[in-house]
Amino acid sequence: MDIRHHPLPAASLGRQTTVTSLHFGTPGAAPKVYLQASLHAEELPGMLVAHHLRQQLQAAEAAGQIQGEVVLVPVANPLGLAQRLDHKPMGRFEFSSSENFNRHYPDLAQAAFERVSGRLTQDGAANVARVRQAVAAWLAEQRPQTELQGLRHTLVSLAFDADVVIDLHCDCEAVMHFYTERACWPALEPLSRYLGSEAVLLADDIGNGGPFDEQLSGLWSQLPGLLRSAGQDVPLPMGCASTTVELRGEADVTHPLAQQDAAALWAYLQHLGAVAGPAPALPPARCEATPLAGSETLRAPCPGVLVYLADVGQRLATGDAVAEIIDPTLGTVHTVRAGTAGVFYARINHRYIQAGLEIGKIAGSVPFRTGNLLGN
Repeated sequence: MDIRHHPLPAASLGRQTTVTSLHFGTPGAAPKVYLQASLHAEELPGMLVAHHLRQQLQAAEAAGQIQGEVVLVPVANPLGLAQRLDHKPMGRFEFSSSENFNRHYPDLAQAAFERVSGRLTQDGAANVARVRQAVAAWLAEQRPQTELQGLRHTLVSLAFDADVVIDLHCDCEAVMHFYTERACWPALEPLSRYLGSEAVLLADDIGNGGPFDEQLSGLWSQLPGLLRSAGQDVPLPMGCASTTVELRGEADVTHPLAQQDAAALWAYLQHLGAVAGPAPALPPARCEATPLAGSETLRAPCPGVLVYLADVGQRLATGDAVAEIIDPTLGTVHTVRAGTAGVFYARINHRYIQAGLEIGKIAGSVPFRTGNLLGN
C-alpha cells in the first residue's frame, strides 16, 4: 500500500490541511477503480466501510492479488470534518464560501474539448488515452488558491483517469440507493445488486452545479456531443462509470453494515477484475432503475411536529399517507400524501418541520421534473 498525503492551500497562517489517499496495485494498471468516502463530511458510514475495505485490500496486495489499480480516499473532506457549530457537525457546506462540498467541480468535457479537438482519430482506445492525457495536462496547469479549490482539484486529480468511480455518501434516514448517469448504468448495475440497492436514480444531467461524480463521467458522456457539434465524428468509448452511492442513513454506522458493504464492494472489484478471484454470483436486483426526474420530493405545507406514517423502503401508492404535521397550539393535523407511486427511499431525521422544507423522497417511474434535480 502506498500512502500519499496531499497538502491543500493554507487558508490561514500556521494551519495546513491534507488529504490522504491509499494506493493499491500497479499505477496505470487496468482497470483503475477510485473510491472515496464522506465528501459530505457529516455522512459517516462510508468512512467505516473504507476502514474495512482497506483491510481486505492490504491483505490482497500482500498476496499479490491486486490485478488493476485501486485508489481509496477514506476521508475525502477533512475541511468539512473539522466544522462544527453549537456541537453539531456541519460538513455539507464550507463555512467560508457557503458552497456545497459536492458542487462546482470543473467541466472536464469542455477542458478536454479545447485540447483534443481536431486531434482524435478513428481508434477509440487511442482516443480515450489522448483525452486522459489532455485532462492530466489541464489539471497540472491549475493553481488552486483556497482550501476548497485545493480539495476539489486534489480529488479530481486522483480520480479523473479511473475506469470506475464510487463516491460513498448517505442520506439522513434512508435505504441503500444510487445516483448515476444513464450511460454509466450498464457498468454499475452489478454493483447495485451486490450492495442490495433499493432505488437507483438515473439522469443524464441533474442540472445542479457540477457534482463530483457527474463531472467525471460527464467528461465521456458530454465530450462526444461537443466534438459532433464541431463536425468531428470520432469513436470515443465511455471511459468512466461514476456513481454516488447513498449508504442508507447518517446513523447507520455499525460494523455489521460496514462489513456487509465492504464485502459487496470487494465482490464488485472482483467482478471488474481489479482484484483476483471469482466474483460471487450476482444476487437478484432489489429494484428497477428509475429516472431521477421521476423522484418526488415531498415538502411541508405548514410548520409543526413531524410524525412519519411510512418507513423508508416502503412502497407507496399515489395518495398513501406518508406523514402527519401536527400543530399542538391549534390542535390541527395535516396529512402529507404521496403524489407519485414508488419507493419511499429517503427522509429527513428531524421531527420539527418548517413550512416549505423537505420531508422525504419517493422514487417514481414516470419523469415529471426538469431543471435542478437534486437538493443544494
